[in-house]
Amino acid sequence: MAEIIHQFYESHRDAMQEAMRHRLELAETMLRKRAHLSDINRIKQEVMDEFDIVLTQMPYVGGTTNRMSDFFMRLLGFMAISRVLRRHGVSLSVIGDIERESYQAQLLCMPEGERLAAGQQFMSPENQALLREQAAQSATISHQQAFPEDFVYDFVAPGPGDNFEFGINYKACGFCKFAACHGDKEILPNICGLDFVAYAARGIHLERTQTLAGGASHCDFRFSKLPAN
Repeated sequence: MAEIIHQFYESHRDAMQEAMRHRLELAETMLRKRAHLSDINRIKQEVMDEFDIVLTQMPYVGGTTNRMSDFFMRLLGFMAISRVLRRHGVSLSVIGDIERESYQAQLLCMPEGERLAAGQQFMSPENQALLREQAAQSATISHQQAFPEDFVYDFVAPGPGDNFEFGINYKACGFCKFAACHGDKEILPNICGLDFVAYAARGIHLERTQTLAGGASHCDFRFSKLPAN
């Protein structure tokens, strides 16, 4: 019996697949020179086939009503890349470099004005209010029962002497849950590494000293605006 993709992700499937193909094009030189792979077209097809599997595994956490749905749609495709490259004997460190640099290149394809506007919106008081609201919702028993594979997090306001604008403490991570369920714990840290380039592309400085994937009690995200060039 064929695995089923949740209808929410099915409605975004074409866009996610196109983003994956673009990412693989950007990674092609690195796949040749750093991963020492030759039949790149076959590798690309293997990744797209694996991504079809990831799509059936992708947890539904509320669709457009939950900001974390976008995180799953943007980043879980890297699980497919990691799985395929590991099968071909590529080291975790090289996989991490390829994923991080190809993701950065993909983000920088977006016009700078759009990227920085998205960053300004993320840092805005209005979005901080939304983050507070969704953080509180994520911790409720009803939400955790409805979406057990979702993230659970707290909004963190700066205290005296702090040099960040606001923070998020992730007490449970959807990617960690996914990795534990599907045997991806080994490649999980590479997903964590993508956060820094994602925020920097939008003009945001992320400071993080620990992660759940690394064995900590929570991931401590702290956000501030990058200085203008």
